[in-house]
Order: sequence, then C-alpha cells, then structure tokens
Amino acid sequence: MGSMSDVNSKPHALCIPYPAQGHVSPMLKLAKLLHQKGFHISFVNTDFNHNRLVKSRGPNALDGLPDFRFYSIPDGLPPSDPNATQDIPTLCKYTSLYCLAPFSNLISRINDSSVSGVPPVTCIVSDGIMSFTLKAAEQFGIPEVLFWTTSACGLIAYMQYSQLVQRGYTPLQDESYLTNGYLDTKIDWVLL
Repeated sequence: MGSMSDVNSKPHALCIPYPAQGHVSPMLKLAKLLHQKGFHISFVNTDFNHNRLVKSRGPNALDGLPDFRFYSIPDGLPPSDPNATQDIPTLCKYTSLYCLAPFSNLISRINDSSVSGVPPVTCIVSDGIMSFTLKAAEQFGIPEVLFWTTSACGLIAYMQYSQLVQRGYTPLQDESYLTNGYLDTKIDWVLL
C-alpha cells in the first residue's frame, strides 16, 4: 500500500444514489467511471438496500478494491415495514428528514484518516433527489454535484413540471382527457 501522503492526494468521490429502482445502477456506473479515472470511491446505500444487496449476492458481494468501498446509512423508515421503500412519497419524506445526520457522521468517519485509512472526501456526487446532501457539503466545505439519474426526457419533465401546472396542462381535468386527443397537445414553449 502507498504512503499516507499518496492516499491523501487521491481525489475521493462520495456517491449517494436515491434508494429506489432506477437510481442506484446509474450512480454505480458513474462511480465506476470515476474510479477508472483515478478516484477513490465511497458508495453510500441505505441500510435497507445495502442489506438487500448482500442478501441477494452473498456476504462478500461488496468486498472489492481497497479504493472502492461501500457504506450504508439508515433511511429513517421504520424497520418493521420491509416494503416501505416502495412507497416513494414516504421514502422522499423520510430521507429528507432523517438522512442528514447519519450522512454527516459518515463523512466525519471517512475523513478521519487515522480510522478510515482513505483519503478525505474531495467531492460529493449525489442523486438530484437527495438534496439533504447539499447541507452536508456546505457543512464540510466539500464541492457537490447533483447527478440526475433518469433520462434527459425525465429531467426536462421535472424541470418544466411547475410550468405545466401553472399553464393548466396538468393535472388532467377528468378521465375523458385520456381519450379525447388532449394527450396529443403540442407543447412548443419548453426551453432547454
């Protein structure tokens, strides 16, 4: 293993996806690309997803390279409800309310090189929905980028949603809008 100065000079990205289907895989792909470019990676899942991964792939599923590590934090959901992660509105509420403290504690532990043996976190790559991470980035003075894990079309819809509501395009007025041609309405005012 290299010297401590070698460890501390390596860029270190802490990657945290939103804990739902369609968010973890794109973040993991980005983490792998950053790793190939020389970054130390800390990949953070929720305890629920971390345990699910270990259960499905075996106890050594997350063992790997010393510079690509997996961590987990609680999502705040009651452990008594194993299907709670399928309730997206509740999951959004609980992650925004209860994940900041465990996430900040994790950053502190990782940045304590006498305990962790890894370089300090130099940037946070967070799922765009995990906005609580912005507070942690500010607290620790770490640059952060929000990564939108859905398609470009999904991002545009998300960015324009308030305008769709303000202009009356959504919500639909009644079920007839599903069959009366309304869904073919052209929207030519979307700015990219």
